Parts: sequence; C-alpha cells; structure tokens
Amino acid sequence: MQTYVFRVVVEPDEDRWMAYCPALDQYAAETWGYTREEARKNIEEVIRMVLEEMAEEGEPIPGETGEAMISSPEQRVAISI
Repeated sequence: MQTYVFRVVVEPDEDRWMAYCPALDQYAAETWGYTREEARKNIEEVIRMVLEEMAEEGEPIPGETGEAMISSPEQRVAISI
C-alpha cells in the first residue's frame, strides 16, 4: 500500500462548495458539497476512485513522480491505495 498526498482546492460556489484536485484535473477530479467539510470529504472519495482506476489500468500516478506531492501548509489530502 502506498500513500499519495495531493493539494486540493475547496472554494465557495453560490449556495454550495466546489472541491477539485489540480494534479488530477485531466481525470475530472472534482465534486461539490453543501458545506466545506462535505466537499472535502467528497473530493477524497473522488481522488481515491481515480487513483484506484489508474492503478488498475497501470497508469502512472502523479504522486509517484513527485509532481503532486507538496510540503506546504495548503489544504491537502492523503490517499492510500
């Protein structure tokens, strides 16, 4: 099992919150929630699904090359697959 850390963006969008993962933009890794917490929880689930599918298909995961890894205090999620 390996853990990947991705930066996520959670921002208000009218009457709900939008969340997305810039490193996985090409895989449409985005979602929303009625609260900031719900949007953050939902983006974690979306990232996990994207990573599991990438692993099953043998695609390289951005965190493996370091392009998605971060060390700043920005909002991020850690996903283990």
